[in-house]
Amino acid sequence: MEADALVRAADVDPTHGGHSQLALTLGALGVVFGDIGTSPLYAFREALNQAAADGIVAGEILGVLSLALWALILVVTCKYVLFLMRADNNGEGGVLALMALAQRSARKRGRLLVVLGAAGAALFYGDGIITPALSVLSAVEGLKTIPAIGHHINRGEIILITAVLLVALFSMQGRGTAAVARLFGPVCLLWFAAIAAIGLIHIFDEPAILAAFSPHYAVLFMLNHGVVGLFVLGAVFLTVTGAEALTADMGHFGARPIRRGWFIVVFPALALNYLGQGAFALSQLEHAAVTGAQFTNQNWFFMMIPEGLRAPMVLLATMATVIASQAVITGAFSLTQQAIQLGLLPRMKLRQTSAHMAGQVFLPGINRLLFVGVMILVFGFGSSSAMAAAYGISVTGTMVVTTLLAFVIVRRNWQWRLGLAVAVIAPFLLLDLFFFGANILRVYEGGWVPLVVAGGVGLLIVTWVRGRKLLHAIDKAQAIALEELARMLTARPPERVAGTAIFLSADRDGAPNALLHNLKHNKILHERNIALTVRTAPTPFVDPAERLTILPIDANFSRALLTYGFMEAPDVPRDLAVARSRDEKAIEPVGTSYFIGRSTLRPSKHSGMPFWQDLLFIFLYRNAADPTDFLRIPPNRVVELGSQTTI
Repeated sequence: MEADALVRAADVDPTHGGHSQLALTLGALGVVFGDIGTSPLYAFREALNQAAADGIVAGEILGVLSLALWALILVVTCKYVLFLMRADNNGEGGVLALMALAQRSARKRGRLLVVLGAAGAALFYGDGIITPALSVLSAVEGLKTIPAIGHHINRGEIILITAVLLVALFSMQGRGTAAVARLFGPVCLLWFAAIAAIGLIHIFDEPAILAAFSPHYAVLFMLNHGVVGLFVLGAVFLTVTGAEALTADMGHFGARPIRRGWFIVVFPALALNYLGQGAFALSQLEHAAVTGAQFTNQNWFFMMIPEGLRAPMVLLATMATVIASQAVITGAFSLTQQAIQLGLLPRMKLRQTSAHMAGQVFLPGINRLLFVGVMILVFGFGSSSAMAAAYGISVTGTMVVTTLLAFVIVRRNWQWRLGLAVAVIAPFLLLDLFFFGANILRVYEGGWVPLVVAGGVGLLIVTWVRGRKLLHAIDKAQAIALEELARMLTARPPERVAGTAIFLSADRDGAPNALLHNLKHNKILHERNIALTVRTAPTPFVDPAERLTILPIDANFSRALLTYGFMEAPDVPRDLAVARSRDEKAIEPVGTSYFIGRSTLRPSKHSGMPFWQDLLFIFLYRNAADPTDFLRIPPNRVVELGSQTTI
């Protein structure tokens, strides 16, 4: 989430040269591929560990490796890189962008699409707390494989080092990540080159490992291992965690640089490293058979690195996992901003951390919640192996949601015939459901963690959406049309004062409550009165020339509509001052007062939502960020007027 609108334009503007595309591809290596790029640290080890209960044989090593390779081919390459990256919302991807795109042409099923989008967003937060904890902890665990210090480091010290790194990571979020982001691409390029080279060296030890590219090893493994095969498949899914970032970050880097990064750098590096781990495991198995030693599952990633290079590799792995964690954290900020704009979550305090990069936002509340969740996981699970079972459910759940939204898009937006849409989407959906089912089996091992997080976020989203609709219905029932009020005031005008009054209202037809309260209590009317509605469009960005629409009602009143994309941060005074409509002058900030209606809510046991949900909504409503902060309205120009409302 580290690039601005110029970066987005670079991908679609044919005038941009190869240098810009190369820079975008390099940047994508860090932000987009950081998560999936660090999966070799633990994915093969954890998958093989699921099959190790009764010992490990060569066929199981080949079978697990074949499953991993084909997961990368089918899920990442075919589904995301070749297909889903074409389903973009004006260049933006991600589950909420797809939801907004699907809503454009499927209004009759709008509620179902909102449910799908909310579910995908809720599951993402589960991934957001697991990725930093698991990836950084797995890198620090590499210290145990360094001969000089490995025997002197215990589990508690590993957890402490991990905690210190994570504290530093979350502490720096408020300062922005522009400077650090410049290092993301080069560091990750070095990381991918290193893991590819190490894997390639060991492939020559056991060239037979290349047979794992044959899918029949994966099929035989699943057929011969029954329920155990499903547990292995759930662990194999760790190889593709982070695939959602390919679509979520399209708007920041463009589709072409991401595709180039995947095919030229990331996929070859991952495949070579997994093959190298498999070849090293096979060679160790053969050595154990010759010497009569016991063969056990190990930390294959670090063990296959020459001892003299392990210390620098642990350092490089730690840097790569911190980068992967940073990408997930900024992704959570960006997703939350979208959810707020789309009305799925209450307003939160949001700070732009860069004057030049529109995608760089910081939400202190989300940062604190993520940090607490990550630290609970680190200290609660204590090892990457114990935590690995918690990883797959949230990611597979989000993938299922993404595939369902993609079906709506190809059917309605792209106008595909039903047969073609089913033929293309059904295999991807079945694959997602297969992985989801395999991960559900691991709920008791730790998979309940992302489900609890997603359930909590989902409850907040449902409560907020229902409560807002209830409030809107109450306001609608009590509203009076602005046109009717204008006629009444023309017949019996109140005392007039100089200046412009802007009354914020969610209702585009009725008279704003703040206007009615101002007339009732202050008994005055400004020289110029504007009923302003701020709306979020189902597109990421809105052309500034089309942002403001003003409809005059009479000499005293006008109705204004400010439209923002769901990826944009509103700035009402700026856009009222600089935007011009066809028939109106720009609204100057000097002499302008903003009137905001604020209700004091009271719960009801006999109407509306269940009483406990009323209390939860009232808590969210009271603790939502001040609209003046969210809309960038100067506090010294705001007048708040309100009343009590029973919901």
